[in-house]
Amino acid sequence: MAVYPATDITEIKKILEHVVDPEIPVLTIADLGILRKVEWEGEQLLVTITPTYSGCPAMKMIEEEIYSKLKQEGYENVVVKSVLSPAWTTDWLSPEGRNKLEEYGIAPPLHASADKKILLGTNKHVRCPRCKSENTEMKSQFGSTACKALYVCRDCKEPFDYFKCL
Repeated sequence: MAVYPATDITEIKKILEHVVDPEIPVLTIADLGILRKVEWEGEQLLVTITPTYSGCPAMKMIEEEIYSKLKQEGYENVVVKSVLSPAWTTDWLSPEGRNKLEEYGIAPPLHASADKKILLGTNKHVRCPRCKSENTEMKSQFGSTACKALYVCRDCKEPFDYFKCL
């Protein structure tokens, strides 16, 4: 069995930057901030990830893609560990990830932490990713996935998902 030097960690992270979220394929696990750690434990490569929320159905596919990408590059002895603490937050989205979301047609989270305005019955002004208007309205707290809400732009009349602050 081959022994890999610790200096491979940078190269391994570059490989893992090509693993995408199956629900939002323009985002990588690095963009999302769910790739927490890559380290050697003896001859075993340990990749630690955090789900965007507990029970996220995409995590199994992401794990399989991590194994597949690393195996293609010759890394056989790999363990993917999913940790729930600290809990993922939209604060971990990279600036590039936020830009990619908007270009893809999903409004990125507005603030750096969970927005509790919904509890007060106050609408937030989410910018339409298509026409950039803030004249928008939430139609449903739930969009195409549990981490998104459904909005409609009052100006261009187009529906769009908003990636909720978590």
